[in-house]
Amino acid sequence: MNPPVRETRAMVAGMSPRLDPAEYVFSATDDETLASRALGWFREEEGLSLILERETAAVLGFEVSLPMKRIVLQVHSALDGVGLTAAVAAALAAQGIACNVVAALRHDHVFVPAGDAERALEILVALAAA
Repeated sequence: MNPPVRETRAMVAGMSPRLDPAEYVFSATDDETLASRALGWFREEEGLSLILERETAAVLGFEVSLPMKRIVLQVHSALDGVGLTAAVAAALAAQGIACNVVAALRHDHVFVPAGDAERALEILVALAAA
């Protein structure tokens, strides 16, 4: 694997955004056994926040009225890299698209409302090319 990219312009240019076809919802629970069913989770003071596939969330009885799609930024961004999240959020906000960014060790994952996903992908592809 290539070393992580730290420089802002290089991270943005190399992000190669890819749209995940699945739909996800953000949910909250006190049941920590559900973490194994989640794409991702985070322990907050109020309880466990989960990112679940929409179908899984529905089966478990969670609210599913705000489906999100995930765009994976395929650049191996450094944890101490500066500016990628800001550039992505600013580009989407300028077009009225909400986003929730989850940074993992190797990649950043941008969750946008499902109805905006294709347009968000186009925006991020254009941002990378600029």
